[in-house]
Amino acid sequence: MKNNKEKAGNYPFTKGLYPEMYSSRLWTMRQYAGFTSAKESNKRYKYLLDNGVMGLSIAFDLPTQIGYDSDHLMAQGEVGRVGVPISTIENMETLFNNIPLDEISTSMTINSTAAILLSFYIVTAKKQGIALNRLRGTLQNDILKEYAARGTYIYPPKPSIRLVTDTLEFCSQNLPKWNPISISGYHIREAGSTNIQELAFTFANGIAYIESAIDRGLDPNDIGQRISFFFNAHNGFIEEIAKFRAARKIWAKIMKNRFKVKNEKAMMCRFHTQTGGSTLTSEQIDNNVIRTTIQALSAVLGGTQSLHTNSKDEALSLPTDNSAKLALRTQQIIASETNIVNHVDPFGGSFIIEELTDNFVKNTFKIIEEIDSLGGSISSIESGWMQNEIARSSYKYQKEIEENKKVIIGVNKYTEKKNIDDEVKTFDIDFKATEEQINNLKIYKQNRDNITVNTKLADLKKTAKSNDNIIPSLIRCIENQCTLGEMSDTLRDVFGEY
Repeated sequence: MKNNKEKAGNYPFTKGLYPEMYSSRLWTMRQYAGFTSAKESNKRYKYLLDNGVMGLSIAFDLPTQIGYDSDHLMAQGEVGRVGVPISTIENMETLFNNIPLDEISTSMTINSTAAILLSFYIVTAKKQGIALNRLRGTLQNDILKEYAARGTYIYPPKPSIRLVTDTLEFCSQNLPKWNPISISGYHIREAGSTNIQELAFTFANGIAYIESAIDRGLDPNDIGQRISFFFNAHNGFIEEIAKFRAARKIWAKIMKNRFKVKNEKAMMCRFHTQTGGSTLTSEQIDNNVIRTTIQALSAVLGGTQSLHTNSKDEALSLPTDNSAKLALRTQQIIASETNIVNHVDPFGGSFIIEELTDNFVKNTFKIIEEIDSLGGSISSIESGWMQNEIARSSYKYQKEIEENKKVIIGVNKYTEKKNIDDEVKTFDIDFKATEEQINNLKIYKQNRDNITVNTKLADLKKTAKSNDNIIPSLIRCIENQCTLGEMSDTLRDVFGEY
């Protein structure tokens, strides 16, 4: 077949980004975690590192994601529930206590407040005495998919894109090993899109970010090397392998043909993968171990650079220590006991895989052309077109489950009556620790130099009204004990809310 002539490591990278793939270096094994408080989350990170995690993946609670301090009225009942609360530099320092930031790679799943959380991380590194050029990690920082699929936006699209571009610019000048954006198809798929829509909408958003960077004067040959992606390993084993192979080819063609990029590194679609959260069931939760294993295999066979495996109890609660460890062991067994890592693109050359890969490429470009005709990704989101397309696909998928056209084991086939004695032990939030977080924040605000705080926030407002990069001003705010909520509110005053 024609694709057999292409080698891994060569444009358009269908077979893999690197000639030897995992035989020379494994994917980065991550486990997404964060809950209750910075202190409790720090304990989980150390537990995961002791068990072989190669990089940390930080989950932030909802108030942190949408720019509210833990003591804000809007944060009531949500502090520490789905992630770690970070309101102050003290919280960030506690989160990484005794974790040397120059020795680990950190991924932060944060979007509307991404510039602020990156600034917290930078100040924490400075306090550890670590040079910025030694920091490795990824900021999700993909605001467009928030409007389309996830909902944790604060500001209107245009100022939000400005914040994204500020981080791209700042990182290109100061953090050479840091990925300032991870463009996410994961949440688009979780919201109910098809696999083709996942690719098309993600890459359409990627095009918008590259265009914004070019408008700022950034070189796509440089900035393209700093962009990574985040995809969903969903049900449909063969299709998912083909999807990952197609993703590399599509992005390489976009960068080469649309943006005339010459640097091959800037054409590479480097991506993190997470197994499908929406595929997990609260019924017969041990079945989720099997689902996650199959999905993880598709990501590895598809050539991912980084992987998170979901825990079996996540349809019920945050994962317990034991279920998080089992999820990590799933990756370690695939890496150490299957021999898959000895072979580059093991399914390449299979008629069905090659045909599916080609179909993904062709059909994804069709949707991207349709988005172009609507004025691009931002216009398609502002008009509601992208959201409607996802909603339609989601409705169709759910209807097929309810009509038994799509089988979900334990849900609509081979179901069991629930026995009260079979209750699963789930993770419990320590509410004393969340109250301590709120009380400590109130004391923090009382004991600092509030005159300097107000001066720095006024400076931040001036920067937000100008065309200057906002990151240095955020760093100065944090160094002078401004909180996440105060900085977010200052930007709300300038940018408005969406």
